[in-house]
Amino acid sequence: MKVILLQDVKGHGKKGDVVNASDGYARNFLLPRKLAVEANNENMNHLEGQKASQQHKVDVQIAEAKELCEKINGITLELTAKGGTSGKIFGSISTKEIVKELEKKHGIKLDKKKLCSDEDIKSFGTYNITVKPYKDITGVLKVKVTEE
Repeated sequence: MKVILLQDVKGHGKKGDVVNASDGYARNFLLPRKLAVEANNENMNHLEGQKASQQHKVDVQIAEAKELCEKINGITLELTAKGGTSGKIFGSISTKEIVKELEKKHGIKLDKKKLCSDEDIKSFGTYNITVKPYKDITGVLKVKVTEE
């Protein structure tokens, strides 16, 4: 019997897969526990609609991420901090501070977890910070730290 899995079933497949299950297993285990539904025309059309909707959402997220990276690539964010005589900052500049300044000065909202910095910002100068708004889409934000 062909069934559409509604949840991951160990040994058979993942959610949304269409699999062949033995009649007894499908009727006595999968269907009563709402782990699967029978793969008739109505349910197959519903599954196709769900997959198309999910793909559309992913496409929209990718487009937004690319647009965000294009905006960020041209930005040099200037931050000021108090520092000592040796060119070091008292403390460090955190991703939270960078995100706040980015929103305040350029109106770009970004989650601080999307910023990937190889090094801590503990001295004055210019830093390149990688922004990853989506899986394989990256942009570079320049942060210039000057003394108050």
